[in-house]
Amino acid sequence: MLGLGAYEISVITAMGIAVIFALSLNLITGFCGQISLGHAAFYGIGAYTSALLTKAGFPIGVGLLGAVILAGLVGIVVGFASLRVRHDFLAITTMGVGFLFVGITRQMDFVGGEMGVSGIPASGFGKPGFMLFVMLCVVLTILFSLHLKRSWMGYSFDAIASDEDTAKVIGLDVSRYKLAAFAMGTALAGLAGALYAHNVRFIDPESFGFVESITVLAMVVIGGIGSVPGVIFAAALLSVLPLWIQFFDEYKLLLYGGLLFAMMRFSPGGMAGLARRIIPSKAKGARS
Repeated sequence: MLGLGAYEISVITAMGIAVIFALSLNLITGFCGQISLGHAAFYGIGAYTSALLTKAGFPIGVGLLGAVILAGLVGIVVGFASLRVRHDFLAITTMGVGFLFVGITRQMDFVGGEMGVSGIPASGFGKPGFMLFVMLCVVLTILFSLHLKRSWMGYSFDAIASDEDTAKVIGLDVSRYKLAAFAMGTALAGLAGALYAHNVRFIDPESFGFVESITVLAMVVIGGIGSVPGVIFAAALLSVLPLWIQFFDEYKLLLYGGLLFAMMRFSPGGMAGLARRIIPSKAKGARS
């Protein structure tokens, strides 16, 4: 189909899922300024929910919807718990959620415990059809992110991210907007997790641990916190590099850490900020 082989289809599918996952965190951290170090927990909630529902005989549409709803609801609960904490304390709180998810799934036999869940039903679309479905989800997620960023809610998120105390002074209901950001971001993470589960057809607690949370955070920071195009580019690049370069997977965390350090030191705006500095300078040089 479309002249693509099985390998290319697999790579594109994995890349699309990573883009959705990264954009889901960008909505919370990039748009609203809420640091989350346990975002993989919501990715895992979506994966386990859809896997268990479809294994119980429900169609994949029900599994995806259940994943989105449950991840979003848990996100609201975490959001409530996080309303009184900021910055480092919020990061620690969300990191604790990630560890809690892994610990619970390890101990619960009905979700497979340490052994995880295998034999997850395929989408029923075939590999090419599932790739197209994932790409449709990617397009809808991108359009939603762009629309949200330019909406009144997006401007409110930006005000909260810039200065939460000032946002309160000018009359914004900061708590409500924080909860909205957590709900929407975690729901999208649940969608990404459900797609991941039906793509690989096997999940276990270690697939959604702290390393995965740091990986998606790296995608957001390297792409440019709050930048939709930058996060898309970084997520696509960092998700396919381990597939293209064999040695990269072994040293993934080392390279991600190096990239994060370099970006924070030389380009805090990530790739998007770097592009904004380069493009105007080229345009200025062309006019002179």
